[in-house]
Amino acid sequence: MDRMLYTAMTGARQIQQAQKLTANNLANISTGGFRADLAAMRSMPLFGDGLPTRVFAMTEKAGVDFTPGSLMTTGRELDIAINGDGWIAVQGRDGREAYTRAGALEIDTAGQLITAAGLPVLGDNGPINVPPAAQVVIGKDGTLSIVPRESTANDITQVDRIKLVRPPLADLVKGADGLFRTRNGRPAEADAAVEVISGSLETSNVNAASELVNMIELARQFEMQVKLMRSAEENEQRAARILQLS
Repeated sequence: MDRMLYTAMTGARQIQQAQKLTANNLANISTGGFRADLAAMRSMPLFGDGLPTRVFAMTEKAGVDFTPGSLMTTGRELDIAINGDGWIAVQGRDGREAYTRAGALEIDTAGQLITAAGLPVLGDNGPINVPPAAQVVIGKDGTLSIVPRESTANDITQVDRIKLVRPPLADLVKGADGLFRTRNGRPAEADAAVEVISGSLETSNVNAASELVNMIELARQFEMQVKLMRSAEENEQRAARILQLS
């Protein structure tokens, strides 16, 4: 009975963790460039004195669905989307280099190029600062150019180039902030082959229907684990009564 209770308890706990991931995916269904999290569990024998007769459920490290989201045309000059594989380099709130597919860029009051989340976008020499301009143009190679306000001949001046990287997906780790970083913590090298599409944004790759179905299935699995725990309790009570009668 204790084996049954222990197995059901660990199963219910891991299902709750999977439900959190599913809820987070649904909450980010409208977040540009978001990559859905994948839950994984496996059975693990409990080793100790004696034979490993008890098995519990253990959560594997959450995986990530790297399937690209769909592209949405906006026509806005500061909106970019990665064409194929690749990432936009930004400076995370911890000061470290991180990577995102969210290309809704802005220029703050200090003239710094930032993401919609307020993170500085990195260029060849660190965060990109944009001088006052009448127009901003981002080329497919990430080159950021401007037409200065005082220009009368629409002269285009190159300011910087957005750092675009393409490290192996196996080397990327997703953080709690939704950004990706390399496993060894070192900045990835810029990749000149990565291209962007100006005037477009990549949507989240979360499939709402699939996530809702998954949430229902997890809820039913959780109910089953709770029923098993109740059955274990009832069996223990019956066994106690039998011992009392004997």
